[in-house]
Amino acid sequence: MKFYWVKSPKWIRYIFPNYIWHFNPSSKVIYLTFDDGPTIENTKFILKTLKDYQAKATFFCIGENIKKHPDLMDQILENNHTVANHTQHHVNGWKTSTKEYIKECLETERSLTPYYRQKNQKLFRPPYGRCTRKQQNLLRAKGYKIIMWSVLSADFDKSINEEKCLNNIIKNTSSGSIVILHDSLKTKKNVRYVLPKLLKHFKNLGYQFKSIDSLTQ
Repeated sequence: MKFYWVKSPKWIRYIFPNYIWHFNPSSKVIYLTFDDGPTIENTKFILKTLKDYQAKATFFCIGENIKKHPDLMDQILENNHTVANHTQHHVNGWKTSTKEYIKECLETERSLTPYYRQKNQKLFRPPYGRCTRKQQNLLRAKGYKIIMWSVLSADFDKSINEEKCLNNIIKNTSSGSIVILHDSLKTKKNVRYVLPKLLKHFKNLGYQFKSIDSLTQ
């Protein structure tokens, strides 16, 4: 498994100041995000669990999955969550030409627009967190806010168990944190274990879970 930070270090925020890594820590709010969906394996479970705890979240969707599962997109919208752009085919910006990368984003935008809760709800997360400066600048010029993360659950890492995944979140999350989980087949086991437990833990501590658009629009 390649190296990754569970908690994004402060210095990286200074190197990439145009990315959003966290929000105002003055109120007890956490921002859950789900990458890679929607999927038949996970999305319905995620939506039901969020509803059980009266939590809102942000779904960074892959364009090809949007087209495959419009019914799931409808359910995300009906539950008043935010949807956002994660490229058409989950491409790595470091390995993709700028022209092709922007094309991927614009294709996904066309699929996403009918599901926006607010006009010009243009949020973007680069797959793998990898996006060149030129790609970033072009996306920002098109009105996108680039959303990164404070805490990486590592639910994709097959070398760790469900309890470790949960602890990654609980030990590193605080007010204003942006937390990543994944809406995909390979993370199904971890997400089904982690999500209800983290929601219960932080709700008991007085935290709220909100979608990102409430702060960025």
